[in-house]
Amino acid sequence: MRYLTDRKRAIGKGSAHTGTEHHWYMTVSAVALAFMVPTWIYIFGSALGGTQEEVVAAFSHPFTAILTALVLFVGMQHFAKGATMMIEDYAKGSARKALVILAISLSYAITATGLFALVRIAL
Repeated sequence: MRYLTDRKRAIGKGSAHTGTEHHWYMTVSAVALAFMVPTWIYIFGSALGGTQEEVVAAFSHPFTAILTALVLFVGMQHFAKGATMMIEDYAKGSARKALVILAISLSYAITATGLFALVRIAL
């Protein structure tokens, strides 16, 4: 006769002990993006419609270049963490692994492409 307590039935099916860390990361990155994105939109909007020289001059300033890089990096990391959590909640099996890899790869590809373009503009 097997005696399974509630605890023995729950072992291996509980949390991964990363929920608090994930929650705090998402909260901090959301607050950071809430301050950075409107500032970046203002800068981008003022450069929009200008000639190429004006746009390059606007994004050549250190503050603008650093802010653009931070918005891109933090935004894509926030996307990757959120998409991973959503995929883990709703997908199963090998599709889950493939979708998580796709979301993280997409985030890194967009970040790398954006930073490469920013460096080319700023220099």
